[in-house]
Amino acid sequence: MPSFFSNKKLIILLVSLIILVALIGYSTSGRENPTGPEQLVRDSVGWVQNLFSTPAHAIGGFIENVRDIKDIYEENQLLKSRLDEYAQISVERNQLANENETLQDMLDLQDTLNDYVKRPATVIHRNPDRWTQYVGINLGADHNIAADMAVVDSNGGLVGKVKQTSKFTSYVQLLSDNDPSNQVSAQIMDGEDIPGYGFIEGYDEDRNLLILRKIDVEADIEPEQIVTTSGLGDVYPAGLILGEIEEVELDEYGLSQTAYVKPEADFSAFSYLYVVERGTEAMDPSLLEEEE
Repeated sequence: MPSFFSNKKLIILLVSLIILVALIGYSTSGRENPTGPEQLVRDSVGWVQNLFSTPAHAIGGFIENVRDIKDIYEENQLLKSRLDEYAQISVERNQLANENETLQDMLDLQDTLNDYVKRPATVIHRNPDRWTQYVGINLGADHNIAADMAVVDSNGGLVGKVKQTSKFTSYVQLLSDNDPSNQVSAQIMDGEDIPGYGFIEGYDEDRNLLILRKIDVEADIEPEQIVTTSGLGDVYPAGLILGEIEEVELDEYGLSQTAYVKPEADFSAFSYLYVVERGTEAMDPSLLEEEE
């Protein structure tokens, strides 16, 4: 039977294990300064970690920023839609409050200037040469659409009126069309008060503002007041939002005031509109002609 110590390979293995254990114990002992090989290994590992962690942090930060921007955009769109809804609700509330105060003793009155029905339509045509004047929609005479019906956008802002109809389609004349006959009877809202009336008569293409003329010279008109339809004309029911006062000045003769109104509707871009059917009948045109 060969001697245990005569097996050289086994002896070398045992010695190596003893040396390895000794080195491990030495390296894990409470030394303040690591050895040169340990420093080399640590520095190498740290350099590799830094090499990969820097771009990883950058990519992670970029993704986080994109996510934050998306969340902020969605919150902004939600708040904007809520503000549009609030503006429409505020106008309707103020309009109803005025009407209720005026008609509280007339309980038998059935029709009001606020009565109307909205019918959704899709914009199917827009001529580049008449971009600020007309759009085509997919509703026509077969859908009970008639000339001079008001048209609003999805936020309730007044866009214009139906100018011509065929069986299945119609042309809508925009408020931005500077046709002299393209006028709107308007009122200015200040909370529950109506400080003045006037007529939308024109559009400033350079400033993208509606022009509100013939306001009483003594009316207290200020920027940021809301302008709506008055319902006193032949086309538009009361309470449709036209926009917000941006600037007020005296006319060239100093006899009335002229206001520039930032429109609620964006005339340059819309895909869907509502045709408004007025509930209260307008004046008979023949009577108006006799009056003139």
